Amino acid sequence: LFEEGLEGARARLGGYHRNVIDGAERDGDGTFEVRSPIDAEILVGTFARGIRDDVQDAIAAARRAQPAWFHLGWERRLAILRNAAELISERLMEYAGVMAYEVGKTRMEALGEVEEVADLIRYYAKTAEDNAYYDHEMDNLGDPAVHTRSILRPHGVFAVISPFNFPMALSAGPSAAALMAGNAVVFKPASVSALTGVILAEVYRDAGVPDGVFNLVMGPGSTVGEELQENPGIDGIVFTGSYDVG
Repeated sequence: LFEEGLEGARARLGGYHRNVIDGAERDGDGTFEVRSPIDAEILVGTFARGIRDDVQDAIAAARRAQPAWFHLGWERRLAILRNAAELISERLMEYAGVMAYEVGKTRMEALGEVEEVADLIRYYAKTAEDNAYYDHEMDNLGDPAVHTRSILRPHGVFAVISPFNFPMALSAGPSAAALMAGNAVVFKPASVSALTGVILAEVYRDAGVPDGVFNLVMGPGSTVGEELQENPGIDGIVFTGSYDVG
């Protein structure tokens, strides 16, 4: 099965991939290449290099799309993200093959990480359901006229900046959690694992995440990352590693 998945992964190699903003693909300011660490002759892909304007447009799109995503209701959001988990499991072999080429993981490591992503999403969804989506009545301090509840509410728009070493787990985990809570996301993958970032955007789209709710902007930290850090339209940042957020 993995050999069959590798055929699908090879078919993806060498392609050109654009940023995705408000559901539309967009070219960048030039391109950058990613080559495989297992063989520098293998071109993983060519990717649109995003700039600050792209990030600004992605944030604006996310802010427009977020209220409707939240008001869709948590049950529907969980159903969509569970669809994403199922698609990831169905495409396990191909996605693991892509990861093996792109970041040099062994077969077992790549398979384990991709299925871990599906498991994380399922776990988050089940935990949310088991806790009544974190809507709980609290003590009224003995006053029957007081009604106090603890309710989970979204912040708005989250930036998710992922590393190269666990390119799918550390991008899908944070983004799925943010999406489940009703936030919209602007996602910047590590440049050396940009194809895995493209795959994540593909999964969310195919699962039914609406346009603008999840936006992909690829490019260097000096432009894309800095804009995500500095833009006041970002309500929270999730990142892994040594990225300086001030």
